[in-house]
Amino acid sequence: MTQRAKIDTDNGGTAGNGPPVEHRPAGLTSAEVAERVARGEVNDVPVRSSRSAVDIVRANVFTRFNAIIGVLWVVMLFVAPIQDSLFGFVIVANTGIGIVQELRAKKTLDGLAVIGEAKPTVRRDGTAAELSTSEIVLGDLIELGPGDKVVVDGVVAEADSLEVDESLLTGEADPVVKKPGDPMMSGSFVVAGGGTFTATKVGREAYAAQLAEEASRFTLVHSELRSGISTILKYVTWMMVPTATGLIISQLIVKDTNLKDSIARTVGGIVPMIPEGLVLLTSVAFAIGVVRLGRKQCLVQELPAIEGLARVDVVCLDKTGTLTEGGMDVTALRPLNGSDEAYARKVLGALGASDPHPNASLQAVVEAYPDADGWRCTEALPFSSARKYSGATFDEGGGEESSWLFGAPDVLLAEGHPALAETDHLNEQGLRVLLLARTDRGPGAPGAAEAARPTALVVLEQRLRPDASDTLAYFADQNVATKVISGDNAVSVGAVAGKLELPGAENTVDARTLPEDREKMAEVLEENAVFGRVTPQQKRDMVAALQSKGHTVAMTGDGVNDVLALKDADIGVSMGSGSEATRAVAQIVLLNNSFATLPSVVAEGRRVIGNITRVATLFLTKTVYSVLLAVLVVCSQVEYPFLPRHLTLLSTLTIGVPAFFLALAPNKERARPHFVRRVMRYAVPGGIIAGAATFTTYLLARHHYSGEGALEAETSAATLTLFLVSLWVLAIIARPYTWWRLALVATMAGAFLLVLVVPWLQDFFALKLVGTTMPWAAAAIAATGAALLEIAWRWVDRRFPA
Repeated sequence: MTQRAKIDTDNGGTAGNGPPVEHRPAGLTSAEVAERVARGEVNDVPVRSSRSAVDIVRANVFTRFNAIIGVLWVVMLFVAPIQDSLFGFVIVANTGIGIVQELRAKKTLDGLAVIGEAKPTVRRDGTAAELSTSEIVLGDLIELGPGDKVVVDGVVAEADSLEVDESLLTGEADPVVKKPGDPMMSGSFVVAGGGTFTATKVGREAYAAQLAEEASRFTLVHSELRSGISTILKYVTWMMVPTATGLIISQLIVKDTNLKDSIARTVGGIVPMIPEGLVLLTSVAFAIGVVRLGRKQCLVQELPAIEGLARVDVVCLDKTGTLTEGGMDVTALRPLNGSDEAYARKVLGALGASDPHPNASLQAVVEAYPDADGWRCTEALPFSSARKYSGATFDEGGGEESSWLFGAPDVLLAEGHPALAETDHLNEQGLRVLLLARTDRGPGAPGAAEAARPTALVVLEQRLRPDASDTLAYFADQNVATKVISGDNAVSVGAVAGKLELPGAENTVDARTLPEDREKMAEVLEENAVFGRVTPQQKRDMVAALQSKGHTVAMTGDGVNDVLALKDADIGVSMGSGSEATRAVAQIVLLNNSFATLPSVVAEGRRVIGNITRVATLFLTKTVYSVLLAVLVVCSQVEYPFLPRHLTLLSTLTIGVPAFFLALAPNKERARPHFVRRVMRYAVPGGIIAGAATFTTYLLARHHYSGEGALEAETSAATLTLFLVSLWVLAIIARPYTWWRLALVATMAGAFLLVLVVPWLQDFFALKLVGTTMPWAAAAIAATGAALLEIAWRWVDRRFPA
């Protein structure tokens, strides 16, 4: 929360001491609070950071494909040996893993959400204290300062130059000045000044009930990965229905064979068409990502944000609080025009004491010059990021009165003023410079800035984050453009960027010179990297301009002036110490306030996207060859070559187990768009080659074998071909090779060999190679298929580049 202090008025309180407490509303008494709690007038809306446990179980269990496989499993339990029902147990295990991993993610998110929860300051019995939003009752008096979010609806009770941004509600970017009696809408936030308001609507009646849930809900939407998989599954379903119908007719009606065996082979043809593990692995990969990032104090408020940040190619950074630490120190006070330094110190002390909610710059002044010298503040103007200065009028005693402005020298001084040369010199050293100026008009009066007479320069030094340089280097290495966008003086911003060795720091752009036309602004943004004197509205315009050029933009920030840009960016990243408003609209909150956590988020997203793309190719290759085999069987009027146990074995060794390891492996490959196209361009030719090679072996085996046991021998030969071709698909997907990937492929091959040579495994899986001619022919056909795979995939790479 922002620093709290008593609200100053002009009725005789001295700067920093405010009016007597009895003149301020005391808020509700403890007895009144208890009464309201008893009546249920409490703000008890549950703000869920994640899906409920029931939702997670329901989402994992009640799926379209689980329903299809469940029915087939029940049928198989009645008509075939248990080994032909293994596929059902695999689904149960998969569903269990999915539920456990998502519950782990939920636990992580819920724990982090409590850490990052906004705690408004509520005044009760005349004492202010921070409370959870769920403890607010009807009629509570809630204090506000810059950056605070209005958490319930109410009416203004006290206002000290209170300016509220209602853009999240109305779309209007201009702050609204609030006076006592004005309504306050939950979801708005304070941009300047301070005050209090009385809660008039709490719980589900308040707009915050909807807004808070929208801001922090654990969602599974707006993800190219998920929408792509949904599209694929939709097409798979369309293919499955006619193919499965044809297979059922051909196996149960046309072929006059054992009924139970026909049912088993029909089920064996339908089950592998379903890429059941693909959705599970995507959920698990995301969930594990959330847990991993949670350990690094990174709260992912929307799950696809992990994926989204990995797709980002431009990161917009706010200098203050992102590249620099929040604290600042006054390093020098330089009087101008022969001004008295001691007098300037008194003015600064009084200015610091006049603002109950000082920003970081004024807080440094408060710490450096704590003596207000008994001056009385008669008018105060809080700092505004749009205005770039604050001010106050003081009664110095003895009938003396003076008005002062404190802010950006290049805003308060005319172009070419001698003091600006010294300011530029200091800015070039990475120092922040503010001007103390006297004015003949009230600080809020029109033309006050134009009438300013410079008195002293206050030199401030910002502390650079020790990890900022390495983080910027990481983004540069990953081909992610970094744009530093700050409200500070352009030269000062450029100096800080230069210290961090950011490319383009020497060509800093003053945002006041930026063209308003979006197309032209985008060109300037693409050519430059560091921008100073950026207004909150310009930050929003700059994000939109970059997006208009096809960039995926991430915006980081911690201040109120960053909210609009955070909301419009593809991914908003807020610091945990940032204002409640920024935390509410950001998809990712860095609770440890460390910008250095971002590379971890990018790496996690790239791991998820890159690996799921690989794994999806494995699953969909199986779907394609299963559909093709079913079509060929129907057209040829032959028995389906496989029992469910054969395809369970093949799926486990060439897809299930390898996919689990590949989905969770490190992957630094930059995320690319068009997920569906990139997966299908490999899966379709791979599936066609695998299906054609397998059916060729099966037909040869039907001519080669005869008599009792012929069908089992034919199935074994076809299984060998399909396993070897599928293993080669896995070998291609596993590239580029590392020791563990080679070991993974070799282990899967060894496991299949074990099944072929161990007698009880041969019996269990009904796999026994008969003779030598046909097994070697099956291997030769598989080798031809592997060669065709290499040729086809190389041709696809050239013909349909990703």
